[in-house]
Amino acid sequence: MTSVEEPARPGERIRDAARTRAEILDVATQEFARAGYDGARVDEIAARTRTTKRMIYYYFGGKERLFTAVLERAYGVIREAEQQLDVGHLDPVAAIRRLAEVTFDHHERHPDFIRLVSIENIHGAEHITASEELGRMGSPALDVIRRILAAGQESGLFTADVDAVDLHAMISSFCFFRVSNRHTFGALFGRDLVDPARREHYRTMLGDMVIAYLTAERAAD
Repeated sequence: MTSVEEPARPGERIRDAARTRAEILDVATQEFARAGYDGARVDEIAARTRTTKRMIYYYFGGKERLFTAVLERAYGVIREAEQQLDVGHLDPVAAIRRLAEVTFDHHERHPDFIRLVSIENIHGAEHITASEELGRMGSPALDVIRRILAAGQESGLFTADVDAVDLHAMISSFCFFRVSNRHTFGALFGRDLVDPARREHYRTMLGDMVIAYLTAERAAD
């Protein structure tokens, strides 16, 4: 008696499609981060996945939309971390330090994210600008920063009149530079910015810098 393989049920097909799509995004993230947008090849991504170039185009519609999907997922990871940040029980100084530490930890754990953002800046943020999803995503961190700043100013702990976007840029710039420039900085100054032995030093230094800025006495205009 010949056995006939039972056709996949709709739920199984959906799970298989989700796994295939996730695998393509995993490999595409690595390839774009390694070779840049112009240097990455869809043929190479297909060769490294259990799929075909035709299937990649079926799921994503082409190289440009694939890169956009990679960016959307990469930004989604940090936005999720920001949304899960619970600092409501902390005083403003401890809360802003915790926020800085979350950004520090994320950037360190996701060097591909740093490379992807650098690549997108080279391309003038054209993929982010065209993405409705990224446009809706915003930054949950800004809402958290605004609440922390308001509490700190109300309590008198923070003396600086700081914009949340500026503070976000201040925190992100240190975290980003530490990963993106580690090789050039190390070649020029002989110090590895991501040396595990100095990790806590830099993590603490970031929080100290931010708090010092927020609590510094300002000269009268």
